[in-house]
Amino acid sequence: MGQHSERLREQLAPDGTVLLTVECQEGVVGPASALPELGAVARESGALRRVARLVGAAHEAGVQVLHAVAERRPDGRGANRNARLFRAAARLPVQQHSGSPAVRIAEPIEVAEQDLVVRRLHGLSPIAGTDVDALLRNLGCRTLVVTGVSANVAVPNAVFDAVNLGYTVVVPGDAIAGVPADYTPAMIRNTLALVATVTSTDEVLACWKAARQVSRA
Repeated sequence: MGQHSERLREQLAPDGTVLLTVECQEGVVGPASALPELGAVARESGALRRVARLVGAAHEAGVQVLHAVAERRPDGRGANRNARLFRAAARLPVQQHSGSPAVRIAEPIEVAEQDLVVRRLHGLSPIAGTDVDALLRNLGCRTLVVTGVSANVAVPNAVFDAVNLGYTVVVPGDAIAGVPADYTPAMIRNTLALVATVTSTDEVLACWKAARQVSRA
């Protein structure tokens, strides 16, 4: 095993790792997405399918899974209005209303009983201003694996917030998506690679498979 692979394997030890899915909800990445271009890229690129593979492997390896969902009350109370993105989202035909099908975790991702779901009514980040940091610390998390959408806003927010809070971050670059499609690899190369370990879904799966084999030996 090469030096990079060995370091990654150490980072991804199941007892200190949490897998975070970001906004992998029907109203964002599903067929009836409020953001059709983003939803299409997430599905057609295979990113959503890879997130599902990672979630399934995490369940098998004993890695905690945490799903971060963005939603809003039907009356909009507490939601941000201080950026063009928020004002545009409020006018979209599909709304991420609490309790609606739009905020369900999208297929083919399977949510297990032991998974945690954190829902936020405000802001851009799955971590800042939510319960995520406290939950991660109580879980003994040292490494956060970040997946989902979008590479434009929420994913880099999550990565920077996690790094600022002291977590090691691993990003399977083929399990995130943004628009346009060619923006994602450029953002990963020029931004996320500076602060996170960038890898692939297959490499993460291989590390967790090896960890399962060791635990059974």
